[in-house]
Amino acid sequence: MFSEVLQSTAQNLRYLTKSMPKPGFIFKPLHESHVQASIICSKKLGTHVRVRSGGHDYEGLSYVSEIEKPFIVMDLSKLRKVNINIKDNSAWVQAGATVGELYYRIAEKSRVHGFPAGLCSSLGIGGHITGGAYGSMMRKYGLGADNVLDAKIVDANGKLLDRKAMGEDTFWAIRGGAGGSFGVILEWKIKLVPVPKTVTVFTVTKTLQQDPGNKILSKWQMVADKLVDELFIRVIFNVAANNGSKTATTSYNAVFLGNKGVLMEVMNKSFPELGLTPKDCTEMSWLESIVYISGFASRTPTKVLLQGKSPFPKNNFKAKSDFVKKPIPESGLKGIFKKLLKEDNPMMIWNPYGGMMAKIPESQIPFPHRKGVIFKIQYVTNWPDSDRRASRHIKWIRDLYSFMTPYVSMNPRQSYVNYRDLDLGQNKKGCKSTINQAQVWGASYFKDNFKRLVKVKTKVDPNNFFRHEQSIPPMLVQN
Repeated sequence: MFSEVLQSTAQNLRYLTKSMPKPGFIFKPLHESHVQASIICSKKLGTHVRVRSGGHDYEGLSYVSEIEKPFIVMDLSKLRKVNINIKDNSAWVQAGATVGELYYRIAEKSRVHGFPAGLCSSLGIGGHITGGAYGSMMRKYGLGADNVLDAKIVDANGKLLDRKAMGEDTFWAIRGGAGGSFGVILEWKIKLVPVPKTVTVFTVTKTLQQDPGNKILSKWQMVADKLVDELFIRVIFNVAANNGSKTATTSYNAVFLGNKGVLMEVMNKSFPELGLTPKDCTEMSWLESIVYISGFASRTPTKVLLQGKSPFPKNNFKAKSDFVKKPIPESGLKGIFKKLLKEDNPMMIWNPYGGMMAKIPESQIPFPHRKGVIFKIQYVTNWPDSDRRASRHIKWIRDLYSFMTPYVSMNPRQSYVNYRDLDLGQNKKGCKSTINQAQVWGASYFKDNFKRLVKVKTKVDPNNFFRHEQSIPPMLVQN
């Protein structure tokens, strides 16, 4: 049972190897009061706690502690109630529910309501919103964290707090300041947003040979953040076999909040280079578009969203992220493709910004990546358990990241906290870090908002009960 529960929602196999530290035990609360009791108990015993809602932390920080032993894992997967209130356009959703479940329960009550969070249906909503939570409606409505009305958390003293009781500073910090620093998120109250009865999706894939001179990709960089807010076109880069050799492919993967006819007008006017045809487009409900963009096979029933499963098999992976503020020139694009072709199973995703993302101020919540960002890059490399060359794959992604330095944001070089990357720096054993040390990765994730996060942490958890390799340190923790 122990191994089964530990592995159940752990998404990165790299952190389940024999050599990785394992928790002393796993605790699955069935009620809010159980969370309170376990915090009080852990504090008395001096036991370190990790909290897991969906297990998607890229560096396994919700179920592995490499800097502190012994530790326990509090697994919130039994706390997964979703209460939808269509009358006042809101919902309460417990931390252990997945985004897929949330979307399904919204659509059960209404075909014209949705929520602008993640594209991966197995994400645990608890941790997902703490980092920002973006999806295909971000250009229209912003992030999941931009659409939170209230929350319930358990603080370092075991107290159950809502927005009023925790105060506006803490409420600000938990919406984008990342998980595991300020308390245990039990439940979010979210604002539902309007969606049309019909949305349109398409995926158009081009090989390197089909986009000579990278003209289509260059045009995407020029227009992706300036298209109508209802249109989200991301680019997914893969490597594929091609007549006995390898080629790189770019898939333009899109969701449009509207019908096919209007989409074709928009594309013909703003991005004709892609050569989109009505045949490429499929009209469907918003809920069906979630199944589509999550990567499930076409015509998969929407009930799949209730299973909390990813359409892709679990693998070992390493990921990194960047934000781009000016188009990458042709020489840079050529270099990227050259690097991709050297790796076995690389993937890169470019997500467009602009729209509502550019209108929300950087300091409104801790997530600071707003105006001026054209797109965000996610770099990933995957390898199966049978491949013993993990260090080779990690070196490859670090080399690619280094190559990208001249083309991305700088001072600081920005990163997305939900694509956790311990290469950026980490707290030391016992989580003793000075503010200056933590500032290195803190600025990448939060820019100037990091300073305010430190102030909030110092106020609500001065003894650093909630801590991990990249948690926000309080001011008093010194070497």
